[in-house]
Amino acid sequence: MKRWGQAIRSSWHHGLTLLWLLIIALQWVSYTAPVWLQQTSVAVAVTLFIVVIIEIILPFKSVYRLLAEGAAILYIVYDIILKYEVYVPDPMLPPLPERLAGIAAAMNPYIWFALGSWLLLLVCAWWVNSKSRVLMFIAMNITAFAALDSFTTAVLWQEVAWTVFAGMGWLVTRHLRNFQLHYPRGWTYMLKYPMKVVLNIAIIFSLVIIVGVNMPGVRPTLTDPYTAWQHWNGKSVSLGTSSGGSDSAGGGTGSGGTTSGYSLNDDNLGGGFNFDYSPVMTVQTDLRTYMRGETRSVYSGKGWSDDNTADRGLLRPVQVGEPLERAAAPKAETRTLKQIVRIVGGNSYPVLFGGYSISAVDSIDGEERSSGLAWRSEDSELLWNAASDTRAFPQTYVVTSEVPVIPFQELGKETYQSLYGNSNVDPKYLQLPDNYPERVKALAQEITARAQTPYEKTILLQQYLQSTFPYTNQPDTSRARSKDMVESFLFDIQEGYCDYYSTALVTMARSLDIPARWVKGYAPGEQAEIPDSVMLQQAAAGYVNNNYTITNADAHSWAEIYFGDYGWVPVEATPGFDVPVLAQSGEESTDLPDVPETEEVQPEQSTPARKDNGNSFHPGYWAVAGAAVLLLLWSGFLLWQRRMSLLFLISRMRVRRQPTPAHKVVAETERWVRYMRRKGMLKEEHETLREAVDRWSRERPAVAGNLSLLLALFERAYYSPEVIEDKDWHSVYTEALRLRNGMKIRR
Repeated sequence: MKRWGQAIRSSWHHGLTLLWLLIIALQWVSYTAPVWLQQTSVAVAVTLFIVVIIEIILPFKSVYRLLAEGAAILYIVYDIILKYEVYVPDPMLPPLPERLAGIAAAMNPYIWFALGSWLLLLVCAWWVNSKSRVLMFIAMNITAFAALDSFTTAVLWQEVAWTVFAGMGWLVTRHLRNFQLHYPRGWTYMLKYPMKVVLNIAIIFSLVIIVGVNMPGVRPTLTDPYTAWQHWNGKSVSLGTSSGGSDSAGGGTGSGGTTSGYSLNDDNLGGGFNFDYSPVMTVQTDLRTYMRGETRSVYSGKGWSDDNTADRGLLRPVQVGEPLERAAAPKAETRTLKQIVRIVGGNSYPVLFGGYSISAVDSIDGEERSSGLAWRSEDSELLWNAASDTRAFPQTYVVTSEVPVIPFQELGKETYQSLYGNSNVDPKYLQLPDNYPERVKALAQEITARAQTPYEKTILLQQYLQSTFPYTNQPDTSRARSKDMVESFLFDIQEGYCDYYSTALVTMARSLDIPARWVKGYAPGEQAEIPDSVMLQQAAAGYVNNNYTITNADAHSWAEIYFGDYGWVPVEATPGFDVPVLAQSGEESTDLPDVPETEEVQPEQSTPARKDNGNSFHPGYWAVAGAAVLLLLWSGFLLWQRRMSLLFLISRMRVRRQPTPAHKVVAETERWVRYMRRKGMLKEEHETLREAVDRWSRERPAVAGNLSLLLALFERAYYSPEVIEDKDWHSVYTEALRLRNGMKIRR
């Protein structure tokens, strides 16, 4: 046992090296977790932990460690495939070779990921064995994380922070190891005071952490090299896939690109964008409406992953003039609306835009025929299939829509049972990922706690989102902690644009069992400017300006809520936007009306959005808290250690002159006399200090020598003409400490 303990102590640097490598490796596991299967992530993480433990506790020949680690990895992967039911043992107990073959097949490919992580960990521990290699290794990892953070929607600031932390610890380990090798005597002396070494290192780390987290957050003033290079070559940069062959992918429905516009790729929403006010279409219509494009239903935690039109329900080829069947809504009246759409700039899109919902296509580029149209009645999408038509995307088309007239007062009284009890709601409109954050569900329940009907709950969610979070096209995504977009928006970033609000509303409604879907298209735009003379002529003739210009900046996303026999109702959660809907009275309404005051529930804006619970554990929080506590304790120790200097400084400020060593001796004497009083040894008013010391010496002979020396120092400073130096009051301080220690000993 003694030999084993000595072996562990002698290989301390190897164990710490593996610990730092483990921390860095876990950051990569964290990054790949959304991509890998959960079984794979667990297998790799547990393998790394077990290998590090075995390497530390078995500091003997490498062959023994490798055998132990290999056996442990096999058992880990076997246990994982059993727990995740990848492999289910046959109760009939087939022959051993068949069982082994089945287990081996089930362990593929998890075993290869585990073995690969094991090999990579040991190779890095063997190769990174100098200060220069440590620096290079850390720089490579930070650069990789920074590139992924810049050019993907992943937010990896926490991974970078942990990598920097591990790198600092690794460099300290290398420095101490070099000190041990080159200065063995100094190392032996330093080992006598291990706590001082550990505390000083911990204090330095704590200072770095506290300074780092309190640095002001500023936006970058320099363009990253990739973007600068693309701009130099006359190209714009986008992280999403845009329509029309342009590079705009952000804005209303983008995935983090640099300019606003209609995007094809919605599986990674977020980021920021710049407004692009170039026109994309003009619409001639008698009623302002959102120009609805496509819907999405499958939320992945990062965005909407059902981009493939072929996988989202039945598509039916349709012809111009053919009636288009619509989703049944027997309790909703409709108003017929005709829209003339002219595409500007020659862009092409996967869908023809129109009001909800299109009931017929009247013409395409002035012709009453076309073979490129397809209709999905389930989502009310009119798609353009360029492959089935030799022509380009229509530059002019006319559609007729049946705009629903919503009976809001009646709808507000409908319960869950009356809306959904007798209808078969498609499960995809209630879909949420398995790892959808519990605290988002809890927030939705808290916001709607006093509401009774689905309509009331929807309104409260809408009001909360609109009133709590400010709109910005450049949200500070560096504040994101969660890998889930909605959780990150509600609790970390707390600002954003339409994609954040609409996605939050849809998923929060689903968490309350209210069917909802995500919709993207364009806001109504602005009325086209016409000369005053023409406007006067039109007004005199009874005409109104019904021409609207829609730009890339009007690209937008919103939510649609399903209310049973009333059909789908658009709901706007983004501040500053109002979806035009028709109320039952026939008058145009700018959005869903408010819940009556007697039933309205408005949670506090700050508390729910910032609250936390056990499901949002972040190691960084504990690191910062621990660093803060350590620095507070260290500051308190420094103040206590220098308390006399502080007292003399206060005294100097009070009397406005520097206290002399004699004054300091007197002050120290007053302190130890007060200490004796607290111990029950009082100095009577008629007694001199010498008389009191003589009495105390008889009562406590063990401290008689200390008392006698302290008395002599005081009388010398107070009565003697001799010059008192700083060393004299230091002697009083030291002897007073000895007096305290002596008083603790029983008589």
